[in-house]
Amino acid sequence: MAGKPWARRIILILSILVLLGGWAWWLTRVEPVAVSVAPVQRGAVEKTVANTRAGTVRACRRAKLSPSAGGQIAQLPVHEGDSVKQGQLLLELWNKDLTAQLELTRQEAVSADATARARCIEAKQARREARRLQRLLGRKLVSEERVDQAVSAADAADAACQAAQATAAVSAARVGVAQATLDKTRLQAPFDGVIAEINGELSEYVTPSPVGVPTPPAIDLINNDCFYLSAPIDEVDVAGISVGQAARVTLDAFGQRRFEGKVRRIADYVVDIEKQARTVDVEVEFVDPADIEKLLAGYSADVEIILEVRESTLRIPTEALFDGNQVFQFFPDEQRLARREVRTGTANWDHTEVLDGLSEGALVVTSVGQDGLADGAAARREATTAQ
Repeated sequence: MAGKPWARRIILILSILVLLGGWAWWLTRVEPVAVSVAPVQRGAVEKTVANTRAGTVRACRRAKLSPSAGGQIAQLPVHEGDSVKQGQLLLELWNKDLTAQLELTRQEAVSADATARARCIEAKQARREARRLQRLLGRKLVSEERVDQAVSAADAADAACQAAQATAAVSAARVGVAQATLDKTRLQAPFDGVIAEINGELSEYVTPSPVGVPTPPAIDLINNDCFYLSAPIDEVDVAGISVGQAARVTLDAFGQRRFEGKVRRIADYVVDIEKQARTVDVEVEFVDPADIEKLLAGYSADVEIILEVRESTLRIPTEALFDGNQVFQFFPDEQRLARREVRTGTANWDHTEVLDGLSEGALVVTSVGQDGLADGAAARREATTAQ
């Protein structure tokens, strides 16, 4: 019975040591890392390229028109927003002097034509007279000298007829010159379209743009029946692009809506802009005609050109990759992480194809930027990335 107090003391000391050890472990324990994970699944993976700078929606036909001659605006029968037909008058400069000159040349042409007809009638008459005298010469009824004179007169009349016809042709050509000069004062619609902008008012004076000095056009005409997208693509990505490839277009004005398109043209040269990457302009046309009904020329746009599609392949979110070919696999039963090396294939911003290193259904960490991730580290599942 005497030894029992010592036993109690020993038990008490051991209990205190156990409590102290548990308390120390609690203070120094490593908290499991909260990770977001996503399963390895089967699905499609596309290899795409995108524009380096914002692209622009352009009208297939757009003309910035100005008269080729300077002058004062005398007629402006259209307004901004008007729909016009091909050949319709859009603008006319003061041209009464040119109109009078055209009328004068037309009258001169009429006069020259009448003179030519008269000279040719006289030539025919002279030729008939010469032939009649030649017949009489055969019967010895006229002298040979008279016949020679008649033939010479007929030849001269023929030459006068030809000269008069040439003069009439020159007069007719002058009419064409006068008409062309008058046409320089008129702007006509080269195609059906909508008046986008007018720079000028009645009685204002307009001048053609000097060489190398662009000035605002008098009238900006746009055909709204056809649009396409022009986008700059980095020179290193252009080699894989070909005409006819599928593309997806997004427009800032339409939010996240995607428009289907296809490549219609690849520029034949590289654009070199100072302090920017060298690019090649690629044109993409819209597949569905209904998509262009609400488009406007000048909208900013982005394009993804689909170079390759891998159907029903193993894939992971691209955000799960680090160091090019590394992922963290999460084991839910053990609540542990394991670093894995994978062999990848086709990839884009959303998904990366997995050729080797992971099996379907495995969980990979998508929050690879957080602290505490390491091979063998304790972890707990926080959320699953939506697929």
